[in-house]
Amino acid sequence: MENPSSSERSRAGIEDNMLAMFDASETKDAHQDALDDRIAFIDAVRASCEHGKPPTSKIFGAVFHMLRTGKSLELIVGSYKLLVDLDKHFPRVYLSGTDDSRSSSYSPSKLVVVKEAWSPIIDFVDKAAAVSEAGDKQSGGSLDPSSFQVLIEGLAEVLAETKFEAASMEPLRNMLIFQYLVVVFEDDFLPRNATLNWSMQRESLLSLLLGSRKINYKSLMKDCMAIMCQLSQLLSELSKHPVLQESSESKLSKSCHTALSLALLGILNDTCVSMEKLLVMIMDLDMARKKADIEGRTTRADSPRTPLMDIILDELAYNKDSVPVFLKMVSEPKWKLEIVVQYLWKYITKPSVRTRKSNGHTEDATFGGALKCFSNITGTKSLIKKIGVDVVQFLLAHGFQAHLSILSKGNAGDKQGGNSALVDLCQAFISAFDSLRSTNEHMEILSMGKEALFTAATIISVKS
Repeated sequence: MENPSSSERSRAGIEDNMLAMFDASETKDAHQDALDDRIAFIDAVRASCEHGKPPTSKIFGAVFHMLRTGKSLELIVGSYKLLVDLDKHFPRVYLSGTDDSRSSSYSPSKLVVVKEAWSPIIDFVDKAAAVSEAGDKQSGGSLDPSSFQVLIEGLAEVLAETKFEAASMEPLRNMLIFQYLVVVFEDDFLPRNATLNWSMQRESLLSLLLGSRKINYKSLMKDCMAIMCQLSQLLSELSKHPVLQESSESKLSKSCHTALSLALLGILNDTCVSMEKLLVMIMDLDMARKKADIEGRTTRADSPRTPLMDIILDELAYNKDSVPVFLKMVSEPKWKLEIVVQYLWKYITKPSVRTRKSNGHTEDATFGGALKCFSNITGTKSLIKKIGVDVVQFLLAHGFQAHLSILSKGNAGDKQGGNSALVDLCQAFISAFDSLRSTNEHMEILSMGKEALFTAATIISVKS
């Protein structure tokens, strides 16, 4: 048996020294010396990775431990950034050309999964023992699905408080943990999804998490939606008053409290972006599952679950006041438009009687089709009665913005056809608002509706 090379022995010695540094910081009280040791550990890990080799599972687990237990802003943010950078440089899943010597844009790609790589999420129950050596299960080891749900529940509970106070590092820490986990889900799911192969997509960490019996899937999705809405309201308040109210129980100094408040403003915004990414990935996964089911490529192992879109529509139908708040936080045009279209068609009056000639007619269940329905005064009155004129305005304005964005990107190479489609959309949108005004004479056009109408009128004047 060959002896390890000198470089390998040197690397092992460096990692032993780093772990000894980490262990020493764990034995100290929470004072400046312990903080300095942990910051030095983070710097040492970052420097050691410049040689091109990923850290061991123990090193990863130690950094994750610091993220989950850190009590200083510098340590929490430092460990978070290090984990994100390590994932970027040492991906667990990626697409690679089958023949590197003939690399070409036409070369087929294959999915590469580094099975021995450390992960912050336990994807299978029988892997728990294997990953537990990366750190203490309570704070440094990989999270199981139930721990992820507890994390989400905790965020929803904290953000739901009427007065969000900067009393500790815990809210900030938990949001950064969530952001990091979304990075992990994204780096794992996107390459798999790009293969358009259901057998690859179904093995993603996200799919395994959502299919776990250790979570309440519907409750988890509802909490995610609630967090989106709560973040929207909180960010609106913080834009006016950036420094949070200080709790009487807070042990933080005034300068630390101010720093924490300003850091939270950015982290709240990033958490909202991460939450949208998570929801979009889940809807993409649902779409892949539906396609595979139609093609007969699913098995009994692909246990059915309610598509996220259905849960979103039900929650928005139950609490109509959350419609404008939720749509405001959805920036992905494709899915924003899909939510608007399905929500509108959920309430648009359908013909009650069908003749033999109309049985073969397919309903135009698109945004354009929904706009045309506003020409029916009776149907418009019914829609307003069901969901309210303000909600209808928000739906139309958000749908118009999303559709406009999609058309602008999709028709970049076809100016003539693109201009015609844009003008048609704008005319139908203005016509729908005219129908709303004629149906409800006392209707006040909301600021968002005015902006959308101005945009539509401008496009018509320029493109016609």
